[in-house]
Amino acid sequence: MPKDTISTMEREELETLARSLLWQYRLVDAFWFINVENRFDLATAEDLNAAVWGKVGKLAARDIKNRFGITEKGLTGFVRAMEYYPWLLMDSFSMENMGNEIIVTSGKCPAQLGRLKHGLGEYACKEMHGSEFVHFAEVIDPGIRVECLFAPPDPHPRDLFCKWRITCD
Repeated sequence: MPKDTISTMEREELETLARSLLWQYRLVDAFWFINVENRFDLATAEDLNAAVWGKVGKLAARDIKNRFGITEKGLTGFVRAMEYYPWLLMDSFSMENMGNEIIVTSGKCPAQLGRLKHGLGEYACKEMHGSEFVHFAEVIDPGIRVECLFAPPDPHPRDLFCKWRITCD
């Protein structure tokens, strides 16, 4: 597809392209993780995943702020920026604004559901998402605090993989 074709696409075609790119993004992440796990071990894949996603969170937040002109700080800025974050767009996370805190949950985590479907078992994603969310939040406002209520390897309800509390000083 020539680069200038995007500017001539109709809305429906742009939405299809965006969904395709998000799906491909998920594939890259999944196969990267599985290949590291297969070549080395699960612990190494989890450690590298935490390092990678910490950096992704920081760079994504910076890019989203710049591209979409997000200047708000605190929870308002966090929610606004997260609305453009690919994982939220892929229905992996939902956010509930409780006024003085944001609750982020994932009941349909594509990575965990895919692993379970293929008999691989859950992987420990607590450090990875912790790093990702902390670094994302720091770019929006250094006063934002991220607290994990539970995430694998923690025990969790059958219908909910993780739950995070986001607050601001």
